[in-house]
Amino acid sequence: MADSGHDAHPPADAPRPGAGHRALRWLIEAAVILVGAVVIATLLRTFVAQMFVIPSTSMENTLQVHDRILVAKFGGFQRGDVVVFEDPGNWLGPPEPNTDGLARALEFVGVLPDSGTGHLVKRAVGMPGDHVRLNDQGLIEVNGAALDEAAYLYARDGVQVAPATVPFDIVVPQGHIFVMGTTATTPRTRCRLANGDGSIALVPVDKVVGAAVAIVSPLERLSTFSVPDSFDDVPDADAPPPERAELINVEPGC
Repeated sequence: MADSGHDAHPPADAPRPGAGHRALRWLIEAAVILVGAVVIATLLRTFVAQMFVIPSTSMENTLQVHDRILVAKFGGFQRGDVVVFEDPGNWLGPPEPNTDGLARALEFVGVLPDSGTGHLVKRAVGMPGDHVRLNDQGLIEVNGAALDEAAYLYARDGVQVAPATVPFDIVVPQGHIFVMGTTATTPRTRCRLANGDGSIALVPVDKVVGAAVAIVSPLERLSTFSVPDSFDDVPDADAPPPERAELINVEPGC
């Protein structure tokens, strides 16, 4: 066999990397892995899914305070979905600043759920063009179909409490949705309808982060979301959505 002219192994007396060199190489590899993980987490948070912490009781018992939910940012959303959206019109008042820099950074990259006060979570009841009203039987009606909300309305001591107590009748305009919570103590969506043309009670579609996919924490609350069967009976709107909200009727009393 011809000699290649090179030794297969370095000479036994060749110098070996020192401890400092090995430590530096390990730190560089760890930094590359960490940066790659942060980039991946940030991309997932931006384009795929994001976690949020539930701050209030407005969606009980579907959601409890301190539940952590995963929200999908792809695939859109439909009538009946639980959606997270940016505050569309100072519903929450001035946001409370988060002064914890590390927590803010970890939330930004998606390692921690978003604990800020600039987002809300409600159920999308009316899509653009939908005619939503409280009918004479005290039921929410969408495009003529009354919703059976027993599957998700708030219950206290086994007794279900209807959240809709403020009469209203509205056609949702283009580019907006109509949302509602599940508790009688927070009928703010209906109350806002009495302000001007009612548009302040609506959520622009471009403010919607996405539909909630699952409760991921605490573990005893682990579950996925689905659209209640009652929404299957709701027909599509029979006319294109108007450019502005068509507030047919709303009675003050909030």
